[in-house]
Amino acid sequence: MTQTLTAMSIAQLSTLIQSGALDPVTLAQATFEAISAADPAIFTALSKERALAEAAASSRRVRDGRSLGPLDGIPIAWKDLFDMSGMTTMAGSKVLAREPVAAQDAIVVEALKAAGMVAVGRLNMSEFAFSGLGINPHYGTPANPRSTDVPRIPGGSSSGSGVAVAAGLVPVAMGTDTGGSIRIPAAFNGIVGYKATRGRYPMDGVFPLAKSLDSLGPLCRSVQDAVWIDAAMRGLTVASIARHPLSGIEVVIPENVVFEGAEAGVVAAFEAAVDRLVAAGVIVNRTVIPAFDEILQLMASHGALVTAEAYVLHKRRLESDDALAMDARVVSRTSLGANISLSAYVEVLDARARLIAAVDRQIGNRLIAFPTIPHVAPPIAPLTTDDALFVQTNGKTLRNTLLGNFLDWCGVSIPCGTGEAGMPVGFLLSGLAHTDEKLLAVALSAEPAIRGDFI
Repeated sequence: MTQTLTAMSIAQLSTLIQSGALDPVTLAQATFEAISAADPAIFTALSKERALAEAAASSRRVRDGRSLGPLDGIPIAWKDLFDMSGMTTMAGSKVLAREPVAAQDAIVVEALKAAGMVAVGRLNMSEFAFSGLGINPHYGTPANPRSTDVPRIPGGSSSGSGVAVAAGLVPVAMGTDTGGSIRIPAAFNGIVGYKATRGRYPMDGVFPLAKSLDSLGPLCRSVQDAVWIDAAMRGLTVASIARHPLSGIEVVIPENVVFEGAEAGVVAAFEAAVDRLVAAGVIVNRTVIPAFDEILQLMASHGALVTAEAYVLHKRRLESDDALAMDARVVSRTSLGANISLSAYVEVLDARARLIAAVDRQIGNRLIAFPTIPHVAPPIAPLTTDDALFVQTNGKTLRNTLLGNFLDWCGVSIPCGTGEAGMPVGFLLSGLAHTDEKLLAVALSAEPAIRGDFI
């Protein structure tokens, strides 16, 4: 029964709680029981005392007819970048483990608490959120629960977030996304991941990586769950987003960059989902988006924005003994920012503004779709010992998603089938900046067609 409860969606659990069939305290206890039997690398810390107190308060509200809404009593776990009162925000690093505990919750943590959600703990991640693979040498690497052969990567940097939901421990986990860190673990683990437009939610109390790119969003079981979380994070008591009819919706599929080196199974699963959407009335346009090639060329010649900003953020740590306690690969990648000049950084920012404007004109009021990642989750073991393979795989894993961060898009990854080794494939549906309502409204209607028979 424990696993059955914890594997349910927010919508399913909410129905049980609001009807009185499920007590939030019982659900919280079942959640901790499931966590205790799971991979210890998923969570970095539990907040059991807080969670049980929040669940008890929820139980009283529901019993007295004072429910705060559909999220009241629902468990949530937080990536270890979000401040939680009385706990240390470690960002997947041992360097920050000695820092003082947070004096208060991050604003978005407080917002979901105000909606009645129950915070069960903090989730593992790539150190300082600087990798798309999810490997962490300090706290372990959560194994992808979808794998049936060898341990495979969870995707990063929100590794614990993706695994906690996919493994049926919590119905929703919060992540951050600077270059794909929500959508990548969602795709690798076969769940839904929504990256909001940057700035849609307040970032106060969230440890940054690159402020010009950082965004937030949930990893969960359905688009409906994401819509409810989105509303609560914006302080709304009721979600205003409704399903948008698919007939006549126009979707652009890029012909350049995003399919390069893609595995056959990924392409097959994606194209099957496209066929189902077309059958449902979606109009598909395939075209080249020149900005994609220019973005990659710009990064190769000038350096990446994330690298420059991460270097400035961590410069003092890199120059101190702290560097010895950090993941050597994170140190190496972050240190590359020292080679990015101020003029190069400014030129990238200028080019970014120009490219965003150009793509906005090209796309207009259409959405964009392509595979979230061009390959399925690879085995963990080779990536822990082969630095060259790690760099190559990390770059390829991040390639498709980082385009959306650079262009300030919002996006939702929905599982669309399986590829090699029976591993999940993600379908990334994106919208231009600040078109989140349209994106989610269309995704609500498109999700069954995109999923097909994927469970």
